[in-house]
This record gives sequence, C-alpha cells and structure tokens, in this order.
Amino acid sequence: MKIKSIIQFLVLYATVSIPCIGWSQPPRGPLVISPQVNADKSVTFRYLAPLASEVKLSGQFLKAPIAMVKDAQGIWSVTTEAVKPDIYPYSFQVDGVTVMDPANVAFFPNERFKASLVEIPDDKPSVYSVRDVPHGTISYEYYPSVEGSTGTLVVYTPPGYTKEQARKYPVFYLISGTTDTEETFYKVGKINFILDNLIADGKAKPMIVVMPYGNPAARIAEQKGLPKPADIMNRDSEDAVKRAKFFETDLITNIIPYIEKSYRTLNNRDNRAIAGFSRGGGQTLRAAFNNMDKFAWVCSYASYISPAEMDKGFSHIGNNASETNKQLKLLWSGIGTDDFLYKGTVEFEDYLKAKKVNFKSYVTDGGHTWMNVKKYLNETLPLLFQ
Repeated sequence: MKIKSIIQFLVLYATVSIPCIGWSQPPRGPLVISPQVNADKSVTFRYLAPLASEVKLSGQFLKAPIAMVKDAQGIWSVTTEAVKPDIYPYSFQVDGVTVMDPANVAFFPNERFKASLVEIPDDKPSVYSVRDVPHGTISYEYYPSVEGSTGTLVVYTPPGYTKEQARKYPVFYLISGTTDTEETFYKVGKINFILDNLIADGKAKPMIVVMPYGNPAARIAEQKGLPKPADIMNRDSEDAVKRAKFFETDLITNIIPYIEKSYRTLNNRDNRAIAGFSRGGGQTLRAAFNNMDKFAWVCSYASYISPAEMDKGFSHIGNNASETNKQLKLLWSGIGTDDFLYKGTVEFEDYLKAKKVNFKSYVTDGGHTWMNVKKYLNETLPLLFQ
C-alpha cells in the first residue's frame, strides 16, 4: 500500500512540476549569434522571429533601414558593408515594431527608447579601448533629491582613490543628454576608459566624475507612479528654461553637497568643472552662468543658449566680459557640422565673439551622436584643472 501511494505521489508530482518547469523557462529556439563583427569590419546581425512577416535592421551606421532575410529556422539575418570603427546603437524593426537585439547584452540607456550597441574595433587602440593601465572605479549612488525624491548618480573615482586616503580630487560634473540617463556617459560615452587612458598617459589630471540623471521631473513622476512629463519640443522655450532651472536647483542644493560630503573632493570653484551633451549642454551653460562662484571650467557638447536668452537671463556674461574671462578658466563649445543644433551653436559662439568672451571652439564632422561625444570628451578632459 505504501509503494502504491509513493508511485501515485510521484506521478502527481511529475504532472504538476513539468508544466511549472516549462513556465519558468524562456522560449527556446535555435542559438542566435548577434551581432557578429567580421574580419573585414562588416557586421552580421541575426534575429529569431519565425512568425514575423518583415524584419529590418536600423542603425546609426546606416543611411536607412535595410531588409533582413529569413532562413528555414526562422532566423532573420543581414550582413552590412564594412563599418567605420566606433560604437553604434542599432535596433530591429519587426513588423513595424522597434525592438532591441535579444542576443546582445550591450544596450543604450535611455528613458524613451532602448537600442542595442555594437562596437567595431579599430586596428589600433582607440581613445576608449580597454588598455592594460590602472583603472578607476564606477559606483552607483542614491541621494536625497528635489521634492522628497531619491536621485541617482553614477560616480567615477580615478585609479588610486581607495589607496591614497589623504589625497583630495577635483570634480567634473557631467550631465546626460536629452532622454539619456545617468548611465549613458558611462555605458555609451565610455568616460571611464577614456579617462583611465588619458591619466595613464599623463594627459589628464586624476579627477572624480559625477554623472547625474538630467531629468529630475521624470524621476519624481516615476517614484510617485505618475506619467513622465512630455519631451521638450523647443529648446529655447519657457518650459525648457524652467526645467533647466529645476535641474540646476537639484545640482547646487543637493548633488554637489552630497558629493562633497561623501567623497574626498577639493571644494572650490577652481576644482569644479561641468559639461553636458545636448539638453545636458544647455543645463550646463545655464547652471554655470547662474553660479559663477561654483564652476571655473565649463564645456558645452553640441548645445547652446540663444543670444536672446543670453541678453535676458545672462547679460552679466557679455556685459562684463573682462570679469567673465577672469572667472572662467575654460569655456569650451563643440559641435558636428551635420548636427541639427549646428546653427544655434554657431549663433551662440558668434554672440560670445561679439561680446569678447573668451572660449575654445571645436568643430568636427558628423551629427548629434555619441560617436561625437567621445571626441568631445577626449578633447576636453586634458584641458580640465590644468
């Protein structure tokens, strides 16, 4: 009787557990390798979608999406032409729906879209290559932010920070771009590897880099269970200025005090730098010009403030250029010739020239991309705190 009961139990267990095992596992299918970077720098992309009618590849290395072809296993694939070495975002369009590459763990952090990343290595080490040099440390921090919310930061500390306990460091505040997150300068811009390499080569000073999330209003909405605010459509609008001020308040009253309490920092304007890309560049310029006692090093990556707003909100910058030039050890502006913000940036630089405000200009090819951001970082990091 006992044997019969045991058999019945085992049968029942198998009946119940087998479906559970199935439920706990993700869908299985043929092994998909994607992306596959080939020796000639072409790239093969693959996506498993047996029931899809159409799949296209979209990427910043392409002029337009290209069609993929399905094989007998339901794997769609395409091989590109040779791609210029760099790191690029890409995605698949599956029956009109944009999706990431599920075979790839590298992705582009962004609050509105999610793309995968592919790196095409150069024949020689690039500025962001992982070299055999001392490496800094990346940390994630949570701090008390505006309106009772909890803010997030990514912080880079340079090689030797944990060992040289008596040493204090200058701080570089690096602000994320439009819809980007606090991780983007780290995961896409590769700020840690660029700075590791520059420090090892003696081209940049060891520094702490603080990467905030540039959209505190979205973080507040998220933590309150509310919809995120709509994207800003006009960079010169009253709403854009208001949101930049909101971030500035968080930066000055919360982020900087938190960092200077938590890390070994040199706490004066000569040892604080600030930079940002796109929206973050506008936030950088506004926060710096409003707080000339806080920052001596200011870099705008593909951004600007319009001459009208300069006259209205920051007239002290141009009206007293000699004092501005004494206060700012560096005012730097970088832009790509194909960037949709090129015209506005040129108008901003022309305004500074007319007012005799000293600044450095850097013009490169390309558009509003993170490929250019890495160039801006490589150009400006050696200039800071010198």
